[in-house]
Amino acid sequence: MIVTEFYMTRDDGVDLERTYSDRGFIIENTVTGELFSEVVNPVNSGRTYIETNERDFPDDDITAEEALAIITGGEI
Repeated sequence: MIVTEFYMTRDDGVDLERTYSDRGFIIENTVTGELFSEVVNPVNSGRTYIETNERDFPDDDITAEEALAIITGGEI
């Protein structure tokens, strides 16, 4: 089940809420399709999530060289 609970109040006074699956599943943003283990958003942000059937993020199967290029912005 998706759980949304108060997380904290930022220094600028904005209240934040944490959303996650209480069963340890990945959650998916219903608009963008982005996947998360948990998210923190401003209260009343309007962002909504559904629980997937996955517990792990899919592997992208990239090489070490490709990973290094991503990290360094293409400069090795």
